[in-house]
Amino acid sequence: MVNTKTFDEIAFRSLFDYATIGMLVVDRDSKILLANNFALKTFGYTADELFEKSVDVLVPNRFHTSHPKHREEYHHNPQSRPMGAGRDLFAIKKGGEEFPVELSLSHFKKDDEIFVIVFVIDITVRKRSELDLQLQQQEREKISNELNKLNEQLEQKVEDRTVMLRETLKQLENSRDELTAAFEKEKELGDLKSRFVSMASHEFRTPLSTINSSAALLSRYTKEDEQDKRTKHIQRIQEQVKHMNNMLEDLLSLGKLEEGLIDVRASEFNACAWMKELIAEMQENVCDHTLEIVDLGGEMFCTDKKLLRNVLINIVSNAIKFSPPNSVVKITCNVQSDTWSLQIKDNGIGISKEDAQHLFERFFRAKNAANIQGTGLGLHIVARYIALLNGSVKLDSKLNEGTTVCIDLPRLKPFELE
Repeated sequence: MVNTKTFDEIAFRSLFDYATIGMLVVDRDSKILLANNFALKTFGYTADELFEKSVDVLVPNRFHTSHPKHREEYHHNPQSRPMGAGRDLFAIKKGGEEFPVELSLSHFKKDDEIFVIVFVIDITVRKRSELDLQLQQQEREKISNELNKLNEQLEQKVEDRTVMLRETLKQLENSRDELTAAFEKEKELGDLKSRFVSMASHEFRTPLSTINSSAALLSRYTKEDEQDKRTKHIQRIQEQVKHMNNMLEDLLSLGKLEEGLIDVRASEFNACAWMKELIAEMQENVCDHTLEIVDLGGEMFCTDKKLLRNVLINIVSNAIKFSPPNSVVKITCNVQSDTWSLQIKDNGIGISKEDAQHLFERFFRAKNAANIQGTGLGLHIVARYIALLNGSVKLDSKLNEGTTVCIDLPRLKPFELE
């Protein structure tokens, strides 16, 4: 079995001799007692040449005056600490070559005597790299200064030219905005034209075909007992003519709105009483729906009756058209001192969220209303009329659960001829 003490000595000696850092052991009198192979190679000495020599042989002559003082201070207060923080340290080789080093100190006691371990690292390569970096930095700063001067000159030239270019760019931007606006307008007109052609080709062709076929069939029913059949086709013709007339009215109204020919002429009137008369008039022409009015109070109000009449007829007609037979359309009227709130609620086919956001656009038809007669202009005209009345319109709807249209109108000043 290997003696523990002997093994520790062997391990220490191996660690000491084969360490990749210079290590010296110095006694109280600063005599070198041990130097590992790396230290001997660094300084160029043999072990015999350094044994019991003063550590000063490894210190450049220019530090011999101050070095003993530092040694004494360390022996009076020995502790493990790095040396040379904030300043450069140097050592000297056997051949007299001075080189930069990094030192750190430690100590141990044996038989009440303090020994110092000196760890030495040759940092020549590092310092050379640092110097190279410093020179490169100085060269970069020099180049940077020259570039800055050139930049200042160029910036001045650029600034001078920028002043001239800004006005040109401003003119180009104005031209671009004008072209963009014109392009968007042209695109919008193209889309409207396409929608109009599609709507007209479908909405006019269908009633015309119905009128043509009913007229042809009328000529066949010449007998006196065929009056019911004749009446049926005459009613079809009348319905389709009415439908075409409504389409033309929508187009004429849109044209007047686009040209700014619609004037607001507000007057004071009994709001709910007026609305009840209008709904009663509509009820006379509707056989398979019930128009229910809820009067929440209020009397006199000032707005344009003609525009509001068109709005209500359009919305209530839509509620009837898109609701199943024998259903109820509920109209709520609430007149306050400065606001008139209207609500038209049906239990019809409803509108999807995707389509609801486009309902007030020109010629737009919801997907589930494609097979129902209409121009796609009604709600757009409604929104335009309500805007002329300084009001607001909101639509709340769910597919197959019905639609509620809410209108809020502010009190207007009575119209006066100038």
